[in-house]
Amino acid sequence: MIKYNISDSASMSKTFSESDVYLFAGITGDFNSVHINSEVAKRGIFGERIAHGILVSGLISAVIGMKLPGEGSIYMEQDLKFLKPVKIGDTVTATVRIVEIINEAKGILKLDTIVRNQNEETVIDGYAVVKVPVVKE
Repeated sequence: MIKYNISDSASMSKTFSESDVYLFAGITGDFNSVHINSEVAKRGIFGERIAHGILVSGLISAVIGMKLPGEGSIYMEQDLKFLKPVKIGDTVTATVRIVEIINEAKGILKLDTIVRNQNEETVIDGYAVVKVPVVKE
């Protein structure tokens, strides 16, 4: 048995800083100029540096692991559509909502995952499939 219901949701917000971008680049090795080099990024399609999309999507993982479904949740699948850039200094909110209980006995849920910026524009849209701990009766 699982303790979750369709439409349960949770959110987390974060302002992405220059330090976040540099630390992520150092950890992953993704030093693409659009993230790191102001002069090169000025000439790019966004006109300025932007945060890595996968860095921003990590906020979805934080919601899943820490809030809903929370502790013990295991990712099985994640689909992401990157719709708008997140600029350094933007504040985004990731929201996760349970949309389907795929298999209650195995604790498998489908979640809508969405990230919006401070202007309420959707920057990332997608879904996740996760496995959650099952309560034995």
